[in-house]
Amino acid sequence: MGATEACLMNEEKKNTSGKSRVGGAIFFAGFIVALVFGWVLSPNLIYSQRMQPMQFSHVAHQDSSCEDCHFFREDGTYSGIPRIEKCKECHEAPMGETEDERILVEEYIQKDREIPWRVYAWQPDNVYFSHAPHKAGGMECVACHRDVSSEEKLPPYQENRLTGYSKNTMKMDACEKCHADRGISNNCNTCHK
Repeated sequence: MGATEACLMNEEKKNTSGKSRVGGAIFFAGFIVALVFGWVLSPNLIYSQRMQPMQFSHVAHQDSSCEDCHFFREDGTYSGIPRIEKCKECHEAPMGETEDERILVEEYIQKDREIPWRVYAWQPDNVYFSHAPHKAGGMECVACHRDVSSEEKLPPYQENRLTGYSKNTMKMDACEKCHADRGISNNCNTCHK
């Protein structure tokens, strides 16, 4: 191999090395853009933010216990969000001057209509969930649900535009981890019936 051929090979290596650096920089920039899209922009595109039909203050209801409105029925099912009859027990007439209480009384209690609350933790139809064994196992509500004890207003409801479920719906991996930590079966038919 002559000096000219060696010179040409060195020149080719320099050109190839420069191209690979540019290619690497483009790949890295594309990777960063993909991360920003996936972590920042995509959730904003997937989830729409909706307000509840009216505001509810858990703080204003601290004089009663949680079980006054959220309780187990005689058949073992959980009441979840209270029915309008429960609200009627205290709110046949407005007790204050708030707009939300006016809406409660005029739009729902007087018309005997259920409040169409958006459920933050609604589970998909293919999931069987019962509060009873979790409560019997000594689990506190805040292990799965947000702590509402100091909540003056409800947070916005974030709905997945594709599935219709809340962003706060429990995810399968959280349930599996909790079951594994407590030595409870993670068999499919434990939660999917």
